[in-house]
Amino acid sequence: MQQLFRLPLLGATVVLMALAGCQNTPHRAPVEDRPVGKGSTAQSSIPGTAVTPAPESKPLPGAENAGKPGYYTVKPGDTLIRIAMDNGQGWRDVVRWNGMENPNLIEVGQVLRVVPPGVDPTAVTTKPLATSKVETRPLDGKSPAPATTTAAASAPASGATAPAVPLAARDDDDISWGWPSSGPVAAGFDEVRNKGLAFSGKAGDPVFAAADGRVMYAGAGLRGYGNMIIIKHSTNYLTAYAHNQTLLVKEDQVVRKGQKIAEMGSSDADAVRLHFEVRKQGKPIDPSRLLPAR
Repeated sequence: MQQLFRLPLLGATVVLMALAGCQNTPHRAPVEDRPVGKGSTAQSSIPGTAVTPAPESKPLPGAENAGKPGYYTVKPGDTLIRIAMDNGQGWRDVVRWNGMENPNLIEVGQVLRVVPPGVDPTAVTTKPLATSKVETRPLDGKSPAPATTTAAASAPASGATAPAVPLAARDDDDISWGWPSSGPVAAGFDEVRNKGLAFSGKAGDPVFAAADGRVMYAGAGLRGYGNMIIIKHSTNYLTAYAHNQTLLVKEDQVVRKGQKIAEMGSSDADAVRLHFEVRKQGKPIDPSRLLPAR
C-alpha cells in the first residue's frame, strides 16, 4: 500500500477505479453450491445446501443430538430437499421442527431433527409386502392399455378437497395404489442403479398420482431429477415423479389417486421418461411390490 501512495494522483485514481470495477462485477451463484474453502460460507438457490462452516468455538445447532435416532448430521453437498426425501419428510416440516430462520443455509456438522416432535423413531412396525410382476420393455416399446379406469379428468382439478383420512392417521394398508403412467416399464427397480421404475413415453404424456396424498415438493431443486414432484401418502410412504416437462400441482396441494399431476418430459435426462420412486420411511423400495397387476 505504501508504494501506491507514491504514484502520481492521476495514476492512483486509475488504480482505485479499476479496483472498484472489479468489486462491482456481477456474480451468479451456481444452482447447487458445493463445499467452499475453510472459514467461508455460501448460499444456494436450493433450500438448505450444506456449506463448510467457519471455525467457531461454539457448537453447531443440534450438536447435542448427534447420533440419536430421529436426527441427521449434515454432510457436504446436502440439501434440505435431499435430507427430507431420504427421511420420508417434507422439507418445510424439517425447517419447522428445527426452528430454522434461514432454510437456504445449513452447515456441515449441523444436526437436524427429521422426525416429528413427540414421535418415537424406534417404534416402527413393518409388514411384508406381496410382490407383483412388472414387465420391462425397451424405451421404444408400445404402450399397454391403462391399468386403471380412473381418468385424469375425473380427478379433482384444484386439489382443494382434503383426504378422507388425515395422512398422519392413515394406515399403510389402507393406501390404494395405482400406476403413475400408462406407458411401458423401460427399467425395473435396482437398489444401486435405479431406485424406482422408469416409464417410457412421449413428451407431454400424462403423469398420475399413484395414491391419495399431499404434495410435499414441486420443483427442480434436486440435481439428477429434473422437474420433480414428491407426494406424501401416510406417515411412512411417499412417492417421487421425476424428469417432467410440466408440473401441474403445487406444494401443500391435496391430490387424488389417478389425478394428472404432470406431463412427461426429459428434464435432467437423456430421453423422455418418467422416473417413479416409492419410499418407505425414506428408503427406496420396489414399486412393483405395491402396484396392482396390469
